[in-house]
Amino acid sequence: MALLSLKNVSLAFGGPQLLDHVDLQVERRDRICLLGRNGAGKSTLLKVLNGEMPVDSGDLDRQQGIKTALLTQAVPDQFFGSVRDVLLAPVGQGGPVDAQRVEYVLSLLKIDGDAAVETFSGGMKRKVLLGRALCTSPDVLLLDEPTNHLDIESIVWLEDLLLRLGITLIFVSHDRMFARRLATRIVELDRGRLYDFHCGYDDFLQRREEFLNAEQKAWARFDQKLAEEEMWIRKGIKARRTRNEGRVRALVKMREERASRRQKTGQVQMRVQQGERSGQLVIEATDLCFSYDQSPIIDRFSTRIMRGDRVGVVGANGAGKSTLLKLLLGQMEPQTGRIRHGTNLQVVYFDQLREQLDDAKTVQENIVEGTDQVLVAGQPRHVLGYLQDFLFTPERSRTPVRVLSGGERNRLLLARLFLRPANVLVLDEPTNDLDIETLDLLEEVIANFQGTVLLVSHDRAFLDNLVTSCLICEGGGRVRESVGGYQDWLLKQKDSEDAPPKKTTEDRVVRSRSERPRRLSFKEKRELEMLPEQIEALDAELETLHETLADPALYQQGGGQVVNAAKLRLGEIEQQLAELYQRWQELDAIPQ
Repeated sequence: MALLSLKNVSLAFGGPQLLDHVDLQVERRDRICLLGRNGAGKSTLLKVLNGEMPVDSGDLDRQQGIKTALLTQAVPDQFFGSVRDVLLAPVGQGGPVDAQRVEYVLSLLKIDGDAAVETFSGGMKRKVLLGRALCTSPDVLLLDEPTNHLDIESIVWLEDLLLRLGITLIFVSHDRMFARRLATRIVELDRGRLYDFHCGYDDFLQRREEFLNAEQKAWARFDQKLAEEEMWIRKGIKARRTRNEGRVRALVKMREERASRRQKTGQVQMRVQQGERSGQLVIEATDLCFSYDQSPIIDRFSTRIMRGDRVGVVGANGAGKSTLLKLLLGQMEPQTGRIRHGTNLQVVYFDQLREQLDDAKTVQENIVEGTDQVLVAGQPRHVLGYLQDFLFTPERSRTPVRVLSGGERNRLLLARLFLRPANVLVLDEPTNDLDIETLDLLEEVIANFQGTVLLVSHDRAFLDNLVTSCLICEGGGRVRESVGGYQDWLLKQKDSEDAPPKKTTEDRVVRSRSERPRRLSFKEKRELEMLPEQIEALDAELETLHETLADPALYQQGGGQVVNAAKLRLGEIEQQLAELYQRWQELDAIPQ
């Protein structure tokens, strides 16, 4: 017998049905990933399964004595006291919690039971709420976006914990790697219906594509048949007198079926407006240091970011990722060290807290004020049409930002930022709250972007699909560089741990002169010392040329020869800079 069963369940809140005569059976040991677009009703369905939300029609059958527990997306406003007190507090209809169970859960969470929860980060508070759900010893655990606010290390810990517990799970998540590792079934909520796929995440993607293609073909055949019947009903007087009444009734039914068809929610359409080409060097940091209250956040960090680099920034919550971004962008001053920016940078910055949005203004006013037009790729468009590309209806475009969901706020900020020409994209946690379709599209947009990308994310698949190198914030001010994506970094760590121990002095074999590593010659040392000065001189000339070409007076006065000469020199400088940076990297890799 199933632990939970939905039978012919319907539910709506004044608009289209969120649940439209749906059925679902949850068996013991199922690990079901519940997918769907933002606003499709996934959180509502979890509340129905938890028995806390009544339905309009249909039945929820729960096996006798079954216990469920729900971890919601939001952290309660009134959340204070020690961790142990929070875990001991009764939850819903569960009654008192066993103290021994609390100590067991504390050992699972690896959290100090006497710590005050009000001092915790968002991710730590979520872990405490998970612990409170586990204290009820649920038969079915319902998780609504459990990876929100968690860093990668905590997400991996959560995956391991849930697999080890072997508990029946129903979880909402847009973290593709989390879904790949945990899900044994995928259930998609789409246009009020539930589509059940008894397979893992990757097989689901293929089956779903096949299903959608078949649906479109079936609809096309239906529409063709409807058109033929409409033509038949409009024939002459004789045909109408002798028409088959059963065929007429069938046509009426077809019209009703076509009218009730719910089209799939539109796809977000977005693209970055490509700016002018930046200089070869984008950002150079030398010995950066920054501390809060004597605690080092960034300690003697140096890096060089070149045009076209795609850099992922990863690390635990509080390790300094956002601080590092702001230092690199010049939004914060390092306490010691130096930041140098290249020429002609056009930076678009997506901030983690969405502080660029004004909650008091409407969605439309956050895009443009005093006009109803925006410029997209140099062409005017009505702002409401542009917002529809980001799934904002005209009615939703006139609502205040403060009432938007997390996913809607993300889409709005992307809509606002992508109006600006850019050659440097800086994205701090852009994937939070986005559904998988929008996430895939954002990934494609960034992959096709021709400029430089700096990306903070806890989404491992997103990082691996996009970045060419990583900056790993390890805490205590340490920042390490690694070529490749996040999985490449993990493999290097594993290889390092598995490597045989270094030989002792007695075991070492004295190498011959030919085996010793090559060192810089005196001439090469001198060349390396001169390279920064040569690059700075070329960068300064490059900036002057950009200013010259940006002067409207030059074109008004017919300076065609000057323009052509400047463009020619621009190409020569960029070629010289590329060669100098390449030489710098070669010499810098040789021990001095």
